[in-house]
Amino acid sequence: MTYRFIDSVNFAIQGILHATRTQKHMRYHFCSAILLLVAVLFLRISSVEFTLLCLSVSFVLFAEMLNTAIEAIVDLVSPEYHPLAKVAKDTAAGGVLIAACGAAVMGYSILAKYIFPCYRRFLTMIGTPGEMATLVSILIVVIIVIILKALTGTGSSLHGGLPSGHAAVAFSIATSVSLNTGDPIISILTIALAAMVSHSRLLMHIHTMREVIFGALTGSVITVIISLLFRTIRPEHIL
Repeated sequence: MTYRFIDSVNFAIQGILHATRTQKHMRYHFCSAILLLVAVLFLRISSVEFTLLCLSVSFVLFAEMLNTAIEAIVDLVSPEYHPLAKVAKDTAAGGVLIAACGAAVMGYSILAKYIFPCYRRFLTMIGTPGEMATLVSILIVVIIVIILKALTGTGSSLHGGLPSGHAAVAFSIATSVSLNTGDPIISILTIALAAMVSHSRLLMHIHTMREVIFGALTGSVITVIISLLFRTIRPEHIL
């Protein structure tokens, strides 16, 4: 049977739709691509840089499509659990991870010089809270977390409940470090550490995603508010 070119294209589109419908990571990659394209609209990147970004995104999507195909073949050949089937799936997933890491490095190398100056100005606009404001904000975050858990009647001080205390404190610290240093690299690294702390609460099944996100927002927002108040009321104590 001979297929027309348009039929081949339709089959390929069906494969993309299947991968998007069945693989959540494929949807994550598409969402990341949309955010990247939106960011490119506001950044004056060169045509070469745009081409490299498109190649990186395309390679990640290609790797995810290949991973989906390998998983389907393995499930067809070996419906039951088999060590070699696990090796095949893990190796394919590892290929996607390598592609994603390469795309992340490429994106950082290209976009950092455009985004970091804006991010630094944003941190400077909020201000440097200083030592006292940092300690005050963390203490207030802890107190508010305890009050919220008492009002909702869920969890204990260190286990479960709304919001996640670990996420709130971790993001409060990350926000304070970001504001005190004003350095985008340090800010991103500390936020990444806070995200890892929050993610560990999900992996241990102590909190739900809603509780973790609410905790992260609580810690960050309160810290920013305290920083702005401290800058307005007691500017002479900012260190």
